[in-house]
Amino acid sequence: MHRPAPLDGQPIGLLGLGIYLPDRVMTNDEWAEYVDTSDEWIVARTGIHTRRIAADDESTADLALAAAGAALADGGFEPADIDEIVLATDTPEVFAPDTAAYVQARLGVGQIPCYDLAGSGCAGFVLALDVARSRALADGRRVLVIGVELITRLMNWKDRNTCVLFGDAAGAAVVGSGAGAIEILAATAGTDGTRSDILGLETGGTRQPVTMERVRQGLHKNLVMDGREVFREAVRRMSEASLRVLVKAGVSMDDVALVVPHQANLRILNAVAARLGLSEERVFINVQQYGNTGSASVPVALWEARDQGRIKPGDLVLLTAFGAGFHWAAMLLRFQESPGMDSGC
Repeated sequence: MHRPAPLDGQPIGLLGLGIYLPDRVMTNDEWAEYVDTSDEWIVARTGIHTRRIAADDESTADLALAAAGAALADGGFEPADIDEIVLATDTPEVFAPDTAAYVQARLGVGQIPCYDLAGSGCAGFVLALDVARSRALADGRRVLVIGVELITRLMNWKDRNTCVLFGDAAGAAVVGSGAGAIEILAATAGTDGTRSDILGLETGGTRQPVTMERVRQGLHKNLVMDGREVFREAVRRMSEASLRVLVKAGVSMDDVALVVPHQANLRILNAVAARLGLSEERVFINVQQYGNTGSASVPVALWEARDQGRIKPGDLVLLTAFGAGFHWAAMLLRFQESPGMDSGC
């Protein structure tokens, strides 16, 4: 459905939020069944205590659909109210077509445009929000944005340096114009493709196709990660993007009530907070409960921050994220009146 461009005075932003967390909670102690590790080792290096694991009969589209339904309900929308779907994931339903096509069909929104924003790692949701904002601004569209990862099914459960970091989840937002929108004030993003070799899943494309030999060696699930370099880049890029988006919005860090960063691990989050001069209460952290959920981490954290009363009407909230590519993004939001609280959990 074509809608006119937003009227003057109608902010463009988030009109509904929703999340989905699988039922199964996996503790650190359970990892000792698969790799040489312990709760103390994992907590000391990551801050993570538990994570959610999708059920055997759940797929990426299932998680995405649940979060989408929750976001629609939160904003008081029906599927027919949506004009476009942008889905951020690095763990798709199938190689082709994109996961957004499956969500479109099952959600019953009709033959609207839908597409995946893939390969941008943990920055995907914030990047997708900015794409949706541009669609709302240029064409008056109401866009459903979804960040979803079911990474535990595609990772190597024998690599203790990576497998203990991740969990499964989905988050969604309806983006459009409206008087009660969580207004998007400014956004920024960047990419440094020269660092693409230190974080990613390399097997499965045309350069390294999946072969029987690679499967026998377990290479099809090997996540390449140079932990030291990822740490340095994540802290630097999320901090710089945060400051850049504040300049674009014409405000200072003192004006920001809460920072909601990508939940990579606790050491990265603490380093970002220190670099930005933020006290503990001004940074929302839930990585202890869910681990790194990739493109789902920012919407899940934002939803929980709102649900826990950490955000008040009028507050400025800063989102910042970093992922494979390397891609990074930041966005500044201003909360208006609070929508409902349906989570879909």
